[in-house]
Amino acid sequence: MCIAFSGMDVLEALLSVISNTMNMVKTILLFSALVFFTGRTQAQVKEFDRLEMYYAQKHYKVVLRRANRLIDNPDYDYSQVPSFYRALSTMQLVQNDHWRKTHQDALAEAQELFLTLKKNKSGLKIMTSHIHELSYLKRDLISWAEDLKRQDKKEEFKSVQHFIDVVLDNLPTIDAVPEGEGSSLNESEVVSNTSSKERQGLVEHAQKYIGTPYVWAGESPGGFDCSGFTSYIYKTMGKDLPRRAVDQYNASKKIKEKDVQKGDLVFFDNGSGVSHVGMIISNKGEPIVMIHASSSKGVIKTAIDSSEYWKSRLKGYGTFVD
Repeated sequence: MCIAFSGMDVLEALLSVISNTMNMVKTILLFSALVFFTGRTQAQVKEFDRLEMYYAQKHYKVVLRRANRLIDNPDYDYSQVPSFYRALSTMQLVQNDHWRKTHQDALAEAQELFLTLKKNKSGLKIMTSHIHELSYLKRDLISWAEDLKRQDKKEEFKSVQHFIDVVLDNLPTIDAVPEGEGSSLNESEVVSNTSSKERQGLVEHAQKYIGTPYVWAGESPGGFDCSGFTSYIYKTMGKDLPRRAVDQYNASKKIKEKDVQKGDLVFFDNGSGVSHVGMIISNKGEPIVMIHASSSKGVIKTAIDSSEYWKSRLKGYGTFVD
């Protein structure tokens, strides 16, 4: 038996196939875009980490140049971190008389940037997570304003004081100026025989590398970044961790702060997703101390509770130890 198809039947069938194919392509593209942008906002961003590193090292001109390039690059439109560092570095540079004379509108532009950030949820989150930089900035600006007042530079004094009043005075915990990333701790303060042999081994091995310099993407004793350090320490104990901090966070077993003990990991969010990881070296129930690869000081110990910088960024805790 033969079945005859008219030209119209063939055309309708062809159009149906094309329509279904186009819908499938749209779905794939939409899903890919979602994965792409979600991944970008949650993963470590090398360019943002470098802004933070250079700022911590007081290379303000470098920070400003890099921030401006990122702002001009559409690939980074999804985040306001570059705008934050542009404003932050500008406010450090503007305190220099020579630089200020060649950038007369800089203070007003930085103020406008900060106020724009404060008007939306994501911008305010970035400012809050970087409260230690803003705390230091407020301290510096107050000192500068006092100098201007003594020199009877009334208009400049008013401009600086106005900036302090409208940008910095109503941010949470802005007056809690940290003394540094963490205190220098003795071995006896963090090492105890109450932990398991495995946990103790992790701590003892990690502390051998105190003073090792920070190197972007470093994962060897020649230099570490934060996740390179934790993955290296765990690997020497026979455990393979994902390479990035965000992936270590996602793969870890989440634990509550009251249950944290040495060998566990602590994760931090700089406003654009998990971007830093350290390893706990204190005993359960004691003030939490971590060892980590700091972008400004290399491998160091830090008491988290005494550091506004790290407390304001704390994301959570995870473990790979049974």
